[in-house]
Amino acid sequence: MKNLFLVLGLIMCGSALGQSAFAKAEQLYKQSNYKAALPIFLDLLKENPKDQKILRYTGQTYGKLEQFENATSIYKRLLDTNESKAEYHFFYGGAMGMWAKNASKFKALGLLDDVKFHLKKAAELDSKHIDSRWALVQLYTELPGIIGGSFSTARSYAGQLKKISPVDGYLAYGYVDEYDKEYSEAETAYKNAIKVGGSPLTYIKLASLYADKMDRPADAKAILKKGYEVHKDAQLLAELKKLNS
Repeated sequence: MKNLFLVLGLIMCGSALGQSAFAKAEQLYKQSNYKAALPIFLDLLKENPKDQKILRYTGQTYGKLEQFENATSIYKRLLDTNESKAEYHFFYGGAMGMWAKNASKFKALGLLDDVKFHLKKAAELDSKHIDSRWALVQLYTELPGIIGGSFSTARSYAGQLKKISPVDGYLAYGYVDEYDKEYSEAETAYKNAIKVGGSPLTYIKLASLYADKMDRPADAKAILKKGYEVHKDAQLLAELKKLNS
């Protein structure tokens, strides 16, 4: 009986130490001290190799450190714990996409099909998954046509976004139109984003279009002033000061 209590005591002690270590790593992560948090998460993974929460935090930490190949590897392990979860496909495909973006052209081409597959799988599994659709909008917008880029496909995902979240949809349309140098259409999209959402970001996007692409600095200042009157947001004020400098 004494031996039983001893074993139970050791198990409880180990569990408490694990929880304490996780709490410390989580706190470091939230403080943006990713370098300090990472080795703690990795030690926890050695003891709990399939713990979804630890895997997720570890992948996110690698991502914050821009170690995207390592993040991809961790997210693959996370995906293996539950392949029916849209978010896990998104994490895996998104990290792989960032790895591809920073890798050699040859390596990037080898990863591209998997990136598309997992982002599309996330969208398929969750009809309201916004992040995966945004990633697909960006992917198809930025890829050259010769390797699968397509403004029409990007716009189709923007359309899906609009059904889920009108403001995201209009911002996505604006993003594609701006990249495609269809500036009048982008202006309309961003104005619609302001109408239906009106967040500081919507004002900043329209102002940036005016200032950077349409050579309309006065309109950029006016829209930032209008946004600041509504929100009193520091970022809007900072953008306005940049234009006035």
